[in-house]
Amino acid sequence: MTATITRPAGGSLPAPLELQPKPFGNSSRIIGVGTAVTEVSYSQRELLDRFRITDPKIRSVFLNSAIERRYLTLPSPSTAAPFPQESQGELLTKHKRLALDMGARAVRACLQDAGIELADVDYLCCVTTTGFLTPGLSALLIKDMGIGAGCSRVDVVGMGCNAGLNALNATTAWSMAHPGQVAVLLCAEACSAAYVMDSTMRTAVVNSLFGDGAAAIALFADPPDAAGPAPGELPVELTGSSAGPCLLGFASHLIHEAVDAMRYDWDDDEHKFSFYLDPDIPYVVGAHAERVVDRLLADAGLRRSSVAHWLVHSGGKKVIDAVRMNLGLTRQDLRHTTGVLRDYGNLSSGSFLFSYERLLEEGCVRAGDFGVLMTMGPGSTIETALVQW
Repeated sequence: MTATITRPAGGSLPAPLELQPKPFGNSSRIIGVGTAVTEVSYSQRELLDRFRITDPKIRSVFLNSAIERRYLTLPSPSTAAPFPQESQGELLTKHKRLALDMGARAVRACLQDAGIELADVDYLCCVTTTGFLTPGLSALLIKDMGIGAGCSRVDVVGMGCNAGLNALNATTAWSMAHPGQVAVLLCAEACSAAYVMDSTMRTAVVNSLFGDGAAAIALFADPPDAAGPAPGELPVELTGSSAGPCLLGFASHLIHEAVDAMRYDWDDDEHKFSFYLDPDIPYVVGAHAERVVDRLLADAGLRRSSVAHWLVHSGGKKVIDAVRMNLGLTRQDLRHTTGVLRDYGNLSSGSFLFSYERLLEEGCVRAGDFGVLMTMGPGSTIETALVQW
């Protein structure tokens, strides 16, 4: 933190620290964004009726979630049982099919937004928690989409809802180390492939939240001589990068005492993985939000009041409210976070990118504005990033 200390005449105690913004050097920028969802959406009430859920407590969880619709890919209703079952093998097959389809559409939309082609992609990072694939999603997408065989790739698997920012940190580092090349980050979450359907409150909380969705962003760092790229380099003017924010820094916070608060367990009765959410996790995350955000901003010589745009993971109504209260934010500050939750539910790792896309569509961003990105997930971890337009 850069600070200046002044002492009034007479040797009295020093005045409060006055933060001075640090100068920022060349950095990687977001030059495009794209999103995709699955084919069918359901209201919360439609889901309750489809699965013939009558327990008033479970119905209350669904109907008071601040979610209106979610995109899900569900098995056909059965007259014999209210919860049509899919084996773990069937769920993994569904994950592969949906992640490839949504992922490819999100990447294409991202590249179109950036004004570049598949041939321009030099690095692909794929994030997912809703299934396991070997070879990974990145290899399958490169083959299916016709991305160049020389494209570098990495897969981030199993980190959960916070993973989009973990991967963005790594992708930004690659971009900075390879100026003049294009890096793409994809979050593809087929939450329909990570369900246990039964009548317990544990699964009801999870089943009331999540939806299918994928989001991709493209990053680009100017070559050393941005005025004249070398032969074969992507021309800077084709990236649309003047409209995208620079990535200035990242900060993380692992809440040790809540390491098991969000986790996958193996369900012996259902013979599949079951996700667990501790009921207290919204308050735990909220209580730790200040320290990581303030550290992120202090490293740049900024205050919370310096931030014009807040893009927070749409983890659920209680999570959003806890973060808002603890950071002293307004509902207007988190309008895109709550809007994404309302229209899509919790999209896991890609939620914050849906909010980012909505912010750009709103057209309210000005050159020089600072923004904070925040995700939360298993660990329990809070991830943050600072950007500037």
